[in-house]
Amino acid sequence: MKTTLILLATLCLSLSSFAQAPTFADKNLGDAYQQYVKVKDALVASKSADVKTTAATLQKTLATVSNGKAAAAEALKVSSGATLDDQRKAFSTLSNEMATLVKAGKLSAGTLYVDYCPMANNNAGAFWLSNDKDIKNPYFGDKMLHCGMVKETLK
Repeated sequence: MKTTLILLATLCLSLSSFAQAPTFADKNLGDAYQQYVKVKDALVASKSADVKTTAATLQKTLATVSNGKAAAAEALKVSSGATLDDQRKAFSTLSNEMATLVKAGKLSAGTLYVDYCPMANNNAGAFWLSNDKDIKNPYFGDKMLHCGMVKETLK
């Protein structure tokens, strides 16, 4: 009985977190956003090789998105960055382009957050998009994982 209750509770929690994942009316934009999140997560983990491969996939996905050409060009810059620092610098511009796309797109379910780190880019600051309200900074990884704040909530 106890095992059944634990399993049921786990299932309910996983379904509620799945229900909160942002989805878009435009499937191609949704696919691109999910790839963008993978790039962000690879930067948070400071895994340069993963950044290269996920950003390359993102670039291809963005080619299918209406008005995605500028974002695709920025994804190419991220994927071809020679160092993690180069990738993070290019990610800043990619994030701005992705924010433009998702704000213009129709979010059909879930919530996403526009986060900001004032110390990124040599204290010029930089934005990124996230599924979670908790800050996980892609510009500094574990050096300053929680540096930043939510600037905007999109529903």
